[in-house]
Amino acid sequence: MATEIKTWEIIDGELTEINTTLAQNGRKEKDDLEKWLKTNPKILGDNILVFGEQVWTKSGPLDYLGIDNNGNLVIVELKRDKLARDVLAQAIDYASDVANWDIEKLNEICLTFSGNSLEDYITDHFENVELDDLVINKAQRLLLVGFSIDEALSRMIEWLSSKYDVGINAIILNYVKTSSGNELLSRTVIIPEEIEKEKTNKKKFTIPMSDEPGTYEPERLKELLKIYFNNKQWSSKRLKTILLPVLLKKEKITREQLKKEFVKAGEATDENKAGYFIALMSNQLGQTKKDFLRQIIHYEYPKYHWEKDNFSIRPEYKDLVKEILETDE
Repeated sequence: MATEIKTWEIIDGELTEINTTLAQNGRKEKDDLEKWLKTNPKILGDNILVFGEQVWTKSGPLDYLGIDNNGNLVIVELKRDKLARDVLAQAIDYASDVANWDIEKLNEICLTFSGNSLEDYITDHFENVELDDLVINKAQRLLLVGFSIDEALSRMIEWLSSKYDVGINAIILNYVKTSSGNELLSRTVIIPEEIEKEKTNKKKFTIPMSDEPGTYEPERLKELLKIYFNNKQWSSKRLKTILLPVLLKKEKITREQLKKEFVKAGEATDENKAGYFIALMSNQLGQTKKDFLRQIIHYEYPKYHWEKDNFSIRPEYKDLVKEILETDE
């Protein structure tokens, strides 16, 4: 059933229906509604952080790109009036492209939007979220926003959500201006928020972790390392340009010393930010599938069972590391 929101103002004890629009009151989607969404993204939901707008995809620009506190990307399509059924196809089209984007591209989008990397932006805005626990862009959510919704679209959203567990919802906004001049913006949703939160929590993935090193033959090991260092992600870049060169000069480096190296190299503005970067890099080292990194890099847990420290290159692989770094220069 299509959703319709009506508002009444009580004037002299009588109910008077308020039926106003943004345009009638000199408000514009681009200048006002979009500004409200950017300054108060809670309109979209408590667990959504917007980090890109008018983001170009293979099918054109999507209105907003966000991320939730489970690492799922959120494709937000905003319509000034009614949400028609073709909006769903448009959002799915965008999502099919966004699903292939890596952390490097997402960082560029976030830098353009906020001036910060996605890592920093998430840390600053999401409390109690450990970056090491997030799998970025493992799943995508669709969020359609408008002032009314076509009955067919409402039916399709409910069907996709209930039958196929698709992360999709529609937010219906209602703008009113009272007789006293106060402006109000209310919202309702097609899928109850507690149900959608339950679905998105299911999409939180655990990355298998291990401390066991790989046992690859030298040629295969070099191949895996070159593929990893050429993927242009932030953590692989930092391993290649900061950690390994430092370890070729020193037998061992502590976490605190490594923070200083990050600041010295201009990779971090201060040691606190360097700590975040080292945590992300440590996560890469601990992922089960990246055992080839542990084959060349050794670490210890001198303080806490969860915090890697005292990094070093295994002596038998120093020449191999030199060769890889020199080849890629």
